Amino acid sequence: MKRFTLLSAALLATVFLCAQEPPTQSDTLRKDALNVFMDASDYLRKEITFVNYVRDLKDAQLYIISSHRTTGSGGAEITYFLVGQKEFAGMKDTIVVNTSPDDTQDIRRQKEVTALKIGLMRYVQKTPLASYIDVRFNMPVTETVSSDKWNSWVFRSSIGGFMQGQKSYTSSNIFTNISANRVTEKIKTELSLSYDRGEDKFDLGESTVTSLNQSKDLSILNVLAINDHWSYGGSMSLSSSSYSNSDLRVSILPGIEYNIFPYTESTRRQLRLMYRVGYEYQNYNDTTIYDKMEEHLLMQSLAAAYEVVQKWGSINLSLNWRNYLHDFSKNNLGLSGSVNLRVAKGLSFNLGGSFRIVHDQLALVKGGATPEEILLRRKELATQYSYFNHFGLSYTFGSIYNNVVNPRFGGGGGSRMVISF
Repeated sequence: MKRFTLLSAALLATVFLCAQEPPTQSDTLRKDALNVFMDASDYLRKEITFVNYVRDLKDAQLYIISSHRTTGSGGAEITYFLVGQKEFAGMKDTIVVNTSPDDTQDIRRQKEVTALKIGLMRYVQKTPLASYIDVRFNMPVTETVSSDKWNSWVFRSSIGGFMQGQKSYTSSNIFTNISANRVTEKIKTELSLSYDRGEDKFDLGESTVTSLNQSKDLSILNVLAINDHWSYGGSMSLSSSSYSNSDLRVSILPGIEYNIFPYTESTRRQLRLMYRVGYEYQNYNDTTIYDKMEEHLLMQSLAAAYEVVQKWGSINLSLNWRNYLHDFSKNNLGLSGSVNLRVAKGLSFNLGGSFRIVHDQLALVKGGATPEEILLRRKELATQYSYFNHFGLSYTFGSIYNNVVNPRFGGGGGSRMVISF
């Protein structure tokens, strides 16, 4: 035991001594680099090497918050909020990066790196490293701008599926989607057509159980901007679903929305209130528990959504109420959201989930569901509520710097403890 202890101590001492490196001229420059706090990928840290990436907000001279949203073309709009601290207090910048759905991952991340480099220059120029920066422009610019022959319309189609199985079980699924979207500052139009079909077969020896589920959906959304706080529009949908006992469902819902904060600040904070009222037609596959084969209904909904992104984390909450006007007891109330908080240095907490009170299941089949349909979740069942939640903690400690990327043997530096549920 003593020999093992001595050998272990010697090995640890050797590893520790080998890990120490003599200082170089670049090390001297490194201590004068700008301290930046952000959620940076390995690629960013490899490409932008003239700053120090620190692990805690309090150690940073500049912190960067990012938000991501999908654009009408199917691409992305990534927004970076740069906020100075300490000697840079009062300095703020916003950088927007737009990517195309045709961009590869490499092209997207190159665009992000280029935009961040430009945004960081205002801060880096106030450090000793400014004398080592060389800014170049290597693309000639024409004086004219070509027009968009598609008038902002973007069309997309997809088809896919899978098959899997073994001796006593097979499963197959096929799905397809076609969409056409047009998004401008004043008008947002989205059209989508989809089809999904899934089939499971179980060989029980003396018998075979087959379960089939399919759905079809056509939806149209059109929204017009009134000003920086108000917008109005409406949606229409045609759908059918064997799971929901619907042979044909038609829904027409006009509505109006008010954003307490200007829409121009939507990537940083939102507080939206929306009211919709409209008509719904239902034609059922089987007789419902209310002895109906079809219904003409009026319904309304009221929704509130709050989202904020700050240096301490982010909050996203939504509350939705809807009911049928012929009977206010037929209603549905749902609350969902997520919270990501930096509790203390190195300690982060995340919480999220949803809860819904259900009193509007008009389409439930009168005869109920078979045991197979219950076990395979092929038919909607009566319930008064549904829920989902998740939460977790993460703790990181060690050096405040996070500049180096070393992918050897797939390992990373520093120490981290994660607890998740």
